[in-house]
Amino acid sequence: MTIGQSTGSGRSGTGTVPVAVPMAVPMAVMLAIGLWGVDRGGMWGDESVTFLVAQRTVPQIWRLLHDVDAVHGLYYLFMHVVLAVHPGEVVLRLPSVCAATVTAGLVAALGVRLAGPRVGLGAGLLYAITPMTGHYAQEGRSYALVAAGVAGATLLLLRAVEGATARAWWPYGAVLAPTCLLHELAVLVLCAHAVTLGLLRVPGRVWAGWGRAAGTVLLFVLPLVWVSQGQDGQVAWLVTPGWDEVGRLVRHFSPGRAGVVFWGALLLLGAGLSERRTAAVALPLLLVPPGILLTVSQVRPLFHDRYVLYALAGAPLLVAAGAGRVAGALGRVGRMGRVGRLRWSGLRVRVGDRQVRALLGVAGVLVLVAAFVHELPVHRRDRSAAHRPDNLAAVSALAVRQMRPGDPVLFVPSVGRLAALAYPKGFRQVRDIALRESAPGSGTLWGREATPGELRRRLAPVDRVWVVAEAYALAPGWSPSDPVERTKLAVLREQFTVREEHVRDGVVLRLHVRRRPADEPPADESAVDELSAGEPPADEPPVGELSARRPVR
Repeated sequence: MTIGQSTGSGRSGTGTVPVAVPMAVPMAVMLAIGLWGVDRGGMWGDESVTFLVAQRTVPQIWRLLHDVDAVHGLYYLFMHVVLAVHPGEVVLRLPSVCAATVTAGLVAALGVRLAGPRVGLGAGLLYAITPMTGHYAQEGRSYALVAAGVAGATLLLLRAVEGATARAWWPYGAVLAPTCLLHELAVLVLCAHAVTLGLLRVPGRVWAGWGRAAGTVLLFVLPLVWVSQGQDGQVAWLVTPGWDEVGRLVRHFSPGRAGVVFWGALLLLGAGLSERRTAAVALPLLLVPPGILLTVSQVRPLFHDRYVLYALAGAPLLVAAGAGRVAGALGRVGRMGRVGRLRWSGLRVRVGDRQVRALLGVAGVLVLVAAFVHELPVHRRDRSAAHRPDNLAAVSALAVRQMRPGDPVLFVPSVGRLAALAYPKGFRQVRDIALRESAPGSGTLWGREATPGELRRRLAPVDRVWVVAEAYALAPGWSPSDPVERTKLAVLREQFTVREEHVRDGVVLRLHVRRRPADEPPADESAVDELSAGEPPADEPPVGELSARRPVR
């Protein structure tokens, strides 16, 4: 029996109902969710990096990748073409919206191929309404595109297994290679696909075809892995994941992270494991990439939810298969004796097979609607710029209101300069006192700053200076390794005192004035009451580097 066939009560093969029918509805729902609030009025740090780097010339992008962000190189070049059409925040996010829409359709197509149209429709809809999917559908980064590539490659894997020819594997490799170049950790899906082939007990010729395709993909990805290893300081902010990270990942992969929706999804997922073909594809996709990354991260921390977003596709496939299993059991009960009888208000109503299937279908739709309504507050919060790690537009607006023309400004650390680069209006009339060379000209993300000695000389004649600081940089325990950052903190502590302070979305704007000889040193300039302002709750999908907020892999 081939992968595309399906047996069992209440299911039909892919030839009975066109695949396009169960694909279209999830894609429409995902598109609507993705476009809802896509213009949230502000970029956060990583999005601003995409926005700024993609607008550089190709030689400038190439120069940057030699020192930093090589792992995002292909994505930046792709976005360079996209933003050439119109450089705006909505256009920045549209590729992710479109990719998430395509992924919902591909998940539905996988469900149809494995277990029939109803399971495919349910899987695609479950993928579309999952909050984590909607979150990254509106992110100006590569993760939604990677998820689409992996889902497409998984579907092509099944087609290649059926084709059983060497030529059938080329589309699989042709999709998976650029997907892994978009983000190198997508290569872990090869391990999931290997487990799938083992569970399906495919013959040796299939293993040979897959091995050649996988080897080709690795040949393309290895140069990127080699270059990115020299830039591993970008993930230095990651910590060793524990069981709390595992629990958070489980909640984020569910259409509901708490309550009856969460537990109902887990129960149906368990029921879906009895569907052998679906489980052989969905379970390795769901468990293998996160499992490998969590294990490796015990030695070298590399784990973050978004790096394995593509694995989420396995969950709705299993949940939908479990729902199909339960519906089939209920249908068999309803068909006992061919026709059932219901009594209502003294009337006898004859209920046949078709009516039972229709009732189960309506019940399934109502359950999906209820699940989405249950998580509607999460979706709404996600459409607010304040829900991201920082809102650079708000920082720029605050600078407009508080700074005077000609005021010197100091960014602590230098990554804070992203607010001025992404939204220059608020900083147009002030002096960036530490900047020595612009970001594009220096081949860096946020520019090259003066040496410690030069910085002290620049600050010597200044009586007042505005400090734009990341909240963590003002914590007493923060000890930067960069000598320039240490010099900034030392000069501010030794020669200046705080006159006023404003906090917006985790970013602190402080006016420092030169201390008079008779002035007493401040008790503790590092304490900030609102250090946690703008950070999402612990149970929200992690969306950024809260400890360093640098664009990373």
